[in-house]
Amino acid sequence: MKVTIAYIEEPPFGWTETNGTATGADIALADTVLRAIGVTRIEHHLTSFSELLPGVEAGRWDMNVPLFVTRERADRVAFSVPVWGIADGFLVRTGNPKALDSYASLAKRADARLGIIAGQVQHDSARASGVSEDQITVFEHQADAIEAVLCGAIDAYASTALGNRIVASRIGGSMLEAVEHERGTKGQQQKPPLGAFSFNRSNSDLIQAVNLALRSYLGSPEHRACVAAFGLTHNEIDPALAGRG
Repeated sequence: MKVTIAYIEEPPFGWTETNGTATGADIALADTVLRAIGVTRIEHHLTSFSELLPGVEAGRWDMNVPLFVTRERADRVAFSVPVWGIADGFLVRTGNPKALDSYASLAKRADARLGIIAGQVQHDSARASGVSEDQITVFEHQADAIEAVLCGAIDAYASTALGNRIVASRIGGSMLEAVEHERGTKGQQQKPPLGAFSFNRSNSDLIQAVNLALRSYLGSPEHRACVAAFGLTHNEIDPALAGRG
């Protein structure tokens, strides 16, 4: 049995090693669960974020790495049980020159520019907090958004707080820093949004098998040790377990 899973370049969730191998917390979780349900051949397909949903809808691959669950996305694809819960944050130049610590704080500064990856939920979150479209630059790939922060074309890149911490640590604190959003500000949720694998809605057998394996594995010592190697902690895992029946 073969399963193809699509991923994007977004450490620590997924990225491509120099030898061409896909790795990351979401890749490791998917591989473990798929092997547990008897998959003998796993193929990893690198794509862009904007192609994840159309690709799985069209059957170009079998499943996607986790992305945030929204009502609009759930109308297009089937989601697994949640696998993590992660709040948003900014990646900024070291020192955070414009003191940006939430979408609302950025909205108050007409001279502040925000970078977002096309199709990601951060776009809606920013607009809901008053950030104007004139302040937003949309990128197709994370690497381009990071370069824009470094060169000063934008003041902040919005992504997950965890992902930004990993990027900042890799690049070095002398150039970039990760800023976690102030909780409770306008547009910020007290509970972090949840992420899950997604599938073509007709692929019920794979969905059911993956969910069964996830329910057994998520939160186990083995699971926690596996994703801890990529920087995920109970802060990201436990929110996904909280509402599970």
